[in-house]
Amino acid sequence: MSNDDKIYQKILTAIVEHQLPPGERLPEDKLSEAFGVSRTGIRKVLQRLALERFVVIQPNKGAHVNRPTRQESEEVLDSRIMLESLLIPSIAQQWTKKQSRLFRTMVEQEKQADLDKDMAKSIRLTAQFHYELAYLGHNQIIAEFIEQLCYRSSLVIAAYGSRDSVCCDSSDHVELLDLFDQGNVEQAQAWMTRHLTHVKESINLEGSNDGQVDFHQLFSDTQKQQ
Repeated sequence: MSNDDKIYQKILTAIVEHQLPPGERLPEDKLSEAFGVSRTGIRKVLQRLALERFVVIQPNKGAHVNRPTRQESEEVLDSRIMLESLLIPSIAQQWTKKQSRLFRTMVEQEKQADLDKDMAKSIRLTAQFHYELAYLGHNQIIAEFIEQLCYRSSLVIAAYGSRDSVCCDSSDHVELLDLFDQGNVEQAQAWMTRHLTHVKESINLEGSNDGQVDFHQLFSDTQKQQ
C-alpha cells in the first residue's frame, strides 16, 4: 500500500467513524503537518475523496467533509430503493455458479470487516457488493448511476448511520445470493426493496457533531507507522 493510500484510508476511516464530522474543514497545512507529508500529497488524497463525494473542495475555501442534507440523503436512498430492484431480472439472466462464488467471496470479506470492527471497510465493501451486482445487468447507464448512488449513500451512512446500518448488510447479502442461485427473481426483487428500506430506516438524519478536531492528535500514530 502506497503512502497516499495509507493517508486516504486514515482520513476515510476518520470520516466514517465520525471522528471528522460532516462540515468539518480539512486544512491542507494541518493535515500536512499531522501526516508529515507535503501539501501536494494531501491535496491528491483530498481530490480522491472528493471524487467519491466524501469531501467537498471549493475554490478559495479549501476542503471540508461533505454534509449531505436530509433531503439529499432521503433522495439518494429512495433512488437506490427504486432502481436496484429494477435490475434484478437482468442480473438473474447473467447469473452463473462463477458469479455466485465471486459474490460469496465478497460477502466473506464483508463479514471479516465486521468482525474486525472496521466500519470504513464495511461501508466500502457493502457499496461495492451493490454496484458490482448492478453491473451484471444489461443497462450499463443505470449501473453507473447506481455506482454513484452507492458512493453517495456511503457518505450518508458515514455521516448519519451507526454500525447497525452496515453490519446487517453482510449477513443479509447471503440471502440474496441464495435467491439468485435458486432463480427466485420476484423474491430477489422484494428482498432488495426490503433490504434497502431497512438501511434507510436505520440511519438518524438528525445526527450532528460540531466539535473541534485536533488533527495532530487524531493522526498522531500515522507517522510512527510509516
